[in-house]
Amino acid sequence: MESGERLAIPERVIVAPASGRFRPAWPERDGGPGDEAAPAAGGDALDAQQVIGFVDGSGHSIPVLSPFAGFLMGLLAHAGERVREGQPVAWLRLA
Repeated sequence: MESGERLAIPERVIVAPASGRFRPAWPERDGGPGDEAAPAAGGDALDAQQVIGFVDGSGHSIPVLSPFAGFLMGLLAHAGERVREGQPVAWLRLA
């Protein structure tokens, strides 16, 4: 058996689908009402194809979708940060 054949990495990154400014799909948590419904860094569950944010560009807003079901471990891009197409914006651990 070749070395590394059983290697299973449970983490994945979610990348920006276009260039522009990143905007999370939910406001930053402040402990107020309604925060429970929004995923947050720290292991909240995400469904496959769930919107985690948007990339806003000149005249467009493109949703950033999680291609995997799993647990959101953190955002790698801050609200308003300029991102490039293909740049990681979040990471998750597979369910």
